[in-house]
Amino acid sequence: MTLYIDPPTWPGYGRLWSHLVSDVSFEELHAFAAAIGCPPRAFERDHYDVPQAHYADAVRAGAREVGSKELVRRLTAAGLRRPKGRPAPAGRPPGP
Repeated sequence: MTLYIDPPTWPGYGRLWSHLVSDVSFEELHAFAAAIGCPPRAFERDHYDVPQAHYADAVRAGAREVGSKELVRRLTAAGLRRPKGRPAPAGRPPGP
């Protein structure tokens, strides 16, 4: 199991956020996110938004720290990238 998380540098709602992704499957991503307490509403197309306060929890649970560009590269290479405005690829479930 390999999950990746980028640094909490994305501002929103008065917080900084990270993105949590899998390079294997959405099933793996959803299971990991649930195990660290991410609510289903935190899932957005191909990643979970993780607030800065929970970044260390994700890393302690096994998420690998990578930069944002590396995170997107791995997500794209795995065929799991879902840019805004595009439908989910065939055979991929839409989320939890």
